[in-house]
Amino acid sequence: MTGFTAILTETLPAGLLPHMAAGLDVSESLAGQTVTVYAVGSLLAAIPLTLYTQGWRRKPTLLVAIVGFLIFNCVTAVSTSYALTLVARFMGGVAAGLGWGIIAGYARRMVVAPLRGKALAIAMVGTPLALSIGVPLGAMLGTTLGWRMAFGLMSITTLILIGWVLWQVPDFPGQPAEQRLSIARVFRTPGVRTVLVTLFAWITAHNILYTYIAPVAALSGVQGRLDLVLLGFGVAALVGIWVTGVLIDRALRPLVLVSLTVFAAVSLAFGLFAASPVATIAATILWGLSFGGAATQLQTALADAAGDGVDLANAMLTTTWNGAIAAGGMVGGVMLDHLGAGSLAWAVLAPTLLALVIATRARRHAFKPGPRAFD
Repeated sequence: MTGFTAILTETLPAGLLPHMAAGLDVSESLAGQTVTVYAVGSLLAAIPLTLYTQGWRRKPTLLVAIVGFLIFNCVTAVSTSYALTLVARFMGGVAAGLGWGIIAGYARRMVVAPLRGKALAIAMVGTPLALSIGVPLGAMLGTTLGWRMAFGLMSITTLILIGWVLWQVPDFPGQPAEQRLSIARVFRTPGVRTVLVTLFAWITAHNILYTYIAPVAALSGVQGRLDLVLLGFGVAALVGIWVTGVLIDRALRPLVLVSLTVFAAVSLAFGLFAASPVATIAATILWGLSFGGAATQLQTALADAAGDGVDLANAMLTTTWNGAIAAGGMVGGVMLDHLGAGSLAWAVLAPTLLALVIATRARRHAFKPGPRAFD
């Protein structure tokens, strides 16, 4: 639920842009920067805060992050100042950076070693769900209740989450000083850099297409039912994460390679059959299926490689992921402006194939063949 809250808080404004722009008396492009500053907050905060809180008990640390969502969503809901809203969104991103830095390690510590992959899959199920419903939900709430009420409802949801954590979630100690690892040591751990580079290429490719799915969909004439197209993506993504949860402890490497291969085929389909509504819808569903488990697959591979440095490694993942979001948006924007929507699918191919080649070659430390080893 923490991951769901973080992602939904990040994506919600994208469906509220006209309403937020009117309410804050700014243009829609400026209202869109509320998403950007949130990502920047996560990117900048994840590693420093994870380092600083290594010794803290895990439950209070998680609660600090969730309370951050509560406070800054409340500020966003009542703010009439664009500048204050940007500050609140940035600080919300900081809270997300802290939360992402501990989720993976926390989930893995709740279960015995053979169940760690499944535990991580369950912990991450909120990510594709929030990614798939964030924008449509924002649009619906903005129209029916207003954008401020949308953020108010997020705050109420966060209060429920705080109660659940206090009641049900077990606590664990932080790392003793003598066991804490430096960021440099974790970064040099065999396999960590390989997973991070694979992640950056994969998520950059995904966001080149996902950020600009509306103009891509317009090529086939399905832009009028984009909400249903994205719903198909979201449902397929949930199937993908379910499959990942079932298979990840036995077949992590095949899952990664198949997911990347399917995504490469999807980008080809978008490129070759851009004018076909059937091809667009089918490709979007396959895309969701291949991407649904990506976060869990990459986090599991990174956690396996990092060992005791899992929290720091996950903070690096957060930073890399948000950097890839920014890179995908920037590359896609340049391609769209200069070469048109038809170029985006082809732009996706290069980073996708790069990720596939790296993952295929990484057999020793990052994406090992066979069942995963347990401590």
